Formats: sequence, structure tokens, C-alpha cells
Amino acid sequence: MATDTTDTGEPDPFDAIVDAPFDSALSERYLVYALSTITARSLPDLRDGLKPVHRRLLWAMRQLKLDPTGAFKKSARVVGDVIGKYHPHGDASVYDAMVRLAQDFALRYPLVEGQGNFGNIDGDNAAAYRYTEARLTRTAIRLMAGLDEGTVDFVPTYNGEEEEPEIFPGLFPNLLANGASGIAVGMATNIPSHNVAEIVDATLLLIDNPHVEHAQLMEVFHGPDFPTGGVVVDSAAAISAAYETGRGPIRVRGRFSTGRGEDGAWEETGVEKLGSGQWQLVVSEIPYMVQKGKLIEQIAQLIADKKLPILEDVRDESDEHIRLVLVPKSRNVDPELLKESLYRLTDLETRFGLNLNVLDSRRTPGVLGLKLILQEWVISQIDILLRRTTHRLEKIAARLELLEGYIIAYLNLDRIIEIIRTEDEPKPVMMAEFGLTDRQAEAILNMRLRSLRKLEEMELRKERDELLAEQDDLQKLLDSPARQRTRLKRDLAALRKEYGEDTPLGRRRTTIAEAAPTREFSMDAMIEKEPVTVILSQRGWIRAAKGHLPLDGDFKFKEGDGPAFALHAQTTDKLLFAVDNGRFYTLGADKLPGARGFGEPIRTMVDIDPDAHIVAVLPYRAKGQLLLAANSGRGFAAEMDELLAETRKGRGVVTTKPGVKLTVVREIAPEHDHVAVVGDNRKLVVFALSEVPILAKGQGVALQRYRDGGLSDAITLRLEDGLSWSMGGESGRTRTERDLMLWKVARGAAGRMPPTGFPRDNKF
Repeated sequence: MATDTTDTGEPDPFDAIVDAPFDSALSERYLVYALSTITARSLPDLRDGLKPVHRRLLWAMRQLKLDPTGAFKKSARVVGDVIGKYHPHGDASVYDAMVRLAQDFALRYPLVEGQGNFGNIDGDNAAAYRYTEARLTRTAIRLMAGLDEGTVDFVPTYNGEEEEPEIFPGLFPNLLANGASGIAVGMATNIPSHNVAEIVDATLLLIDNPHVEHAQLMEVFHGPDFPTGGVVVDSAAAISAAYETGRGPIRVRGRFSTGRGEDGAWEETGVEKLGSGQWQLVVSEIPYMVQKGKLIEQIAQLIADKKLPILEDVRDESDEHIRLVLVPKSRNVDPELLKESLYRLTDLETRFGLNLNVLDSRRTPGVLGLKLILQEWVISQIDILLRRTTHRLEKIAARLELLEGYIIAYLNLDRIIEIIRTEDEPKPVMMAEFGLTDRQAEAILNMRLRSLRKLEEMELRKERDELLAEQDDLQKLLDSPARQRTRLKRDLAALRKEYGEDTPLGRRRTTIAEAAPTREFSMDAMIEKEPVTVILSQRGWIRAAKGHLPLDGDFKFKEGDGPAFALHAQTTDKLLFAVDNGRFYTLGADKLPGARGFGEPIRTMVDIDPDAHIVAVLPYRAKGQLLLAANSGRGFAAEMDELLAETRKGRGVVTTKPGVKLTVVREIAPEHDHVAVVGDNRKLVVFALSEVPILAKGQGVALQRYRDGGLSDAITLRLEDGLSWSMGGESGRTRTERDLMLWKVARGAAGRMPPTGFPRDNKF
């Protein structure tokens, strides 16, 4: 018999399928996820500066009564309570958040006091939560002050079994004091820590004058105060602009110092004298969020790669205080140059990207300037003050009601006792006879016998009078915005005293000092200047011998190879290599191999085309010029500054066509005013150097016209000195033709035969 499935009583799962466009369904769901990430995970609340995980963590520790004066408890206990009751996420994320709250190098004012291994500034991780213990700090208690006084709303936890506060009501300005960082969806936040005393000063200024200018706030609010100290080297104007808009980079440097002097100020040079003229640099503080171990690795790698040749060694002599010792190559090294190079090449200088993106009281994310953040925080603290006042007034009213009932009972004590002894239901009789409320009558009936003494009446009347006076003051506070501001100022002044500049916790750690103008920085300045002789063979093997050797010396080459170029240079020189395809390459003379062997192929250092040939090698001279000419008879002048190549691929300068090659590369002396060009046809022309354009790239202009052949050689000269050439032979004599007017024509002419005795190879 077939089974009938048409009416099973169960709903058809296909009835729940909604027919909707995929893109709209996906976007709706992603938007929900994005909003959840922004408002409930990554961005801090402006009012208490906490993300939900931090708030739940501190709340759970408060519930466990982990007060600063109490005993520590295992971190595992705390993490278990947090993920079990309030934060349904992984234990690793919760413990990582707890560890950060306990690290004095991560938080300016730690909210958790840890016992055990909570990591270090070297970058080592904390021990597992089963090994560490924790409790709250006084700062955390101050941040949570008022939770039992009706100051904030409580919301159900994720499973509805518990309640947790929406925010913390304490007066401690945690958002700016400890900062925050986080990445949400489509937005991020990055807030540095600041000095509480400066935050309070700026807030008091704002309370006194709600229309205060941003510049006035920045006179007392100087900028970040990082847990690890360091020096902020931006100008006051740049820092002010960043805090006005809520965005901007802040440059932070480590501190070179040998400690504090007798006056408590840092000895900023960091140069430690060792005697006999020797010295070393000492780093006492490093930038925020830079791991000391990674920084040392960076510096050591620079030394190993010879990218910082003026530095000999780096040592870590740190104990509970940072002390990195940098040993220079020699005592003649400029300490400021060494500092500048370390700032540029390592994380001893970093940029903190300020981004004051927070959730306001309406849970709306936004990038706010300093003034707006302080205004919103003051408004939230006034609201908390009013809620605390209202809650206290309700408590006073309830207590006064009971006190009035107690006083009536003492005034009619015998009758009250008689009613209690004789009546089966004494409460309604008492309420009717003495006009008591239900609460008053219930309180009288629950009174202890030991309280029935005459002295109690006097104490009750005294308590009532004190409560009435307090009630009157609180009501005035509730009705007067001026009193509210005065009360907030008084509380802030007390907070400032606790975190003042003269306290160990409140003393500013980061110095705000604009750096001196950046000196001209070049890696060449770190190369020890020594003379070298550069030898390039016909097959492209290059080497550099120490010293200026005779250029016609007997250099050794591989079998079948021979000399091509030899020149004198300094190790600080950059060498320009011109190739016949029109490309120029650059190599540092200090990078060339030594001359003990045959050197190394230059093609392992730069990417020269296999079919191309090097036509010239010469040292770079700042603001120098070269005459460049191809065998086609076209050419131009080029600035040496435009010929330097930063990569192995070189720089294309002379544009060549098939059959055209760069043949002439001559340095132009400053005093030269004319150009002499000779062709393969042995025709010579001389024309003014001013007729040759200065180009960065191209074919150039026609220097000489030919019917057959092409350009053989070109040179620049001073006309009044004439043209000189070697006579050849063993005599080594030269000949000079001073009268060149027969050959002086306009650029691009065919020319005429050269003077008698001109070299037969047509080379100058």
C-alpha cells in the first residue's frame, strides 16, 4: 500500500524560500554585518572610550570583585565568565584584549593589573591564561564609578540571562587618555593616548567658554602622550591641524638619551663618552607599537647588508628600562648624521595615523575634531550627573518616608506596642490611626526591639535633617545648569590632582618638540671616501683597485680579453656607463668588486642588452653636462643629473634607429664655447656650442651633413685655445691649430678637410 504524504501536518520547507534578486539579498545581509562590526565590535564609544569586549571584560572582573586591594584571580576564570555570560566569541580574542589592557607599554593608564607573564616590549607573547592572574586597577574602578547609582542603562546579555551596562559612567576620560585602534567595514579608527592633566585642562577651558577656539584648546592640549614615551617631532601647526579635522599623520621618534639629569629633564643628545675620543649612542625610548626585538633586527640587518657603513654594532643592554647601544664605525662619525640615517632607514621614526573615528551618544560613527569630542564628552558627563542626582533624590525620598514613620512610632510608642499586642492585623489599624503609608507601617512592624530606645529618636531626627539639606542641594543642582558645570569642574579638578604632572602616573612621557630642518641626506655621506682606479675590460669585466694607479699600467685580464676603459674615481662617486643603444646605467664606485681577481661581469649588476657595447665610462659630476652624438651626425647636450638611473634597467636617453648607434660621449667643460665635429669623410666643422640644444631625451639635432658615411668624432673646445691633437709616434708631441675660422660654420654644414697633420683615424 502506497504511503500518502500529501498531508503530514509538517510545514513545507520550500514555503520559506523568498524569491528575491541575489544582489539585493546579499547587500542587505552584508549591510547588517557591516553595521554590527562598526557599532558592536571595532569602534570605541565616545563616552567611555571602550569597545564592547573591553567593557564586558571589566564588568565581569567587577562582578568577580577583583578590586585593586583584593586578591588576584586566574585569568582563565575571568575569560570563562566573559565568554560564558557576556561575549559569545573566542577565548583567544578576549584574552588578547585583557592582555593589552594590562600592558603598560600598550596602554598609557592600564585598566588591568596583571600578575605573571603578560608579554613585553620585545614582542614576546603573554603566557596562557591558565598561568596568569589579574585584577582591576584604580583607574578601572574610577572608570566604572557610579554603576550602582542609576547613571546608565543596563541591557540584557546575548542570552537574556544577565544584564550588562550600556556604557561606563566614570569621570575618567578614557577615550583620549588611553586611545583606541580598530578596523571595521569601510572605516577604521586610530586614536593615540594623551595626558589626563592636559585633557582635563582643555575640558575646563571648554566648560568655562563653550565658544573657545581650537587654537586656545591646543595651548593646553599639546598632543599625544604615548606609553612608551618618545618624541613627537611635527610642528605645533601640523599637530593642531590634525586634531582640528580629526585626521592627520603624527611623526614619532625614539629618544636618544643617557637618562634624566639632576633637574629631571632628559639629556637629549644620547652621546655617551667613553674616553680617548670614543663615544656611543644610547636609545632610551622607542616609538609606540614598535617591538624592540624587531627594531634591533632591522638595525643589525642594515649593518650586515652594509647599508649603514658608519655603524659598527648594536647592543641591547636593556633591563626594566630600554637601553640600546649603537657603536659608530669611528669616532669621527657625525652623531647627528647617524641619528638621521637611523630615522630614515629604521622604525626609530614612525608615523602614527591619527583618525578620531568614534561612536557618539546615538551610536553613530563619525570622525570628530578635538573640540567636538570634548563637547560630546562633557554633555554625556552632565547627563550622568543628572541621572545620579535624580537617583539619589529618589533614594532620599524613600528614606525620608521611612524616617517619618519611625519618628511617629517613637512619639506614640506605647500605643504602637498595644496595637501590635492586641490586634490580629495590626498594619491596617496603625495605618488608619496614625496616617501611615504601607511602607511605613511595614517598616515599623519589622523594627528590632533593640531599636526601641530614646537615643534612636534623636538620631532619626538628625538623619532626617541631613537628608532634607542634601535633598535641597541636589534639587538646586538639578534645576541649575550653572551648578551642574561647577560640580563637574570640581570633580575634574579632583581627577586632575590624582593624575597631575607631579605624580608618577601622570607625568608626561612623550616630548612634543619640532625637529630641526632635515639636513641633506645621502647614502654617499656614509661612504668612506677613498681613491680607486676603475678598470673595465673589452668583454665587460669590471673591478676597482684601491688608489689612483697609472692608467696605462699593466693590468691583468682573462685570456682573450683586454683593456677597454680605465679611469680614476673616488668610492663616493657614481659612475655613468653609456651604451651604444642610447641607454645610460649607474653604479656606485663603492659597489664595485676589488681588483685581486679579474672582477665581475658588469652585466650581473645592470641589465645591458647582450648585443650592445659600452662606449664610455665616466664619473658623475653634479650639474655637469655631456655632449652626446650618434653616427648619424645628430646629437645634443644632456645634463648629468638627468642621466642617473635608479634601477638595473638604466635610462633611455638617446633615441636610436636601426643602424644608428651612440658613438660620442664627451664631458663639456664649463669654459668651452664651441663644438668640433669630424666625419668618416674626413670633413671638419666647428660651430658655437650655443647652437646645440640641452635635452633630457631624443635624437637631437643635425651636427654635420654627410653624403656618404657618418660621424666619426666630436669634441667641445674653447675657440681661442684652438684645436689640439696628438702627433703620434714615440715623441708624444701634440699639435694645436689656433686659427679655426676656415672651419667655423653654422651647425649642420658639410665642412671641409681638416688642418694638415690631423690624425688619419679621424679621432680627436
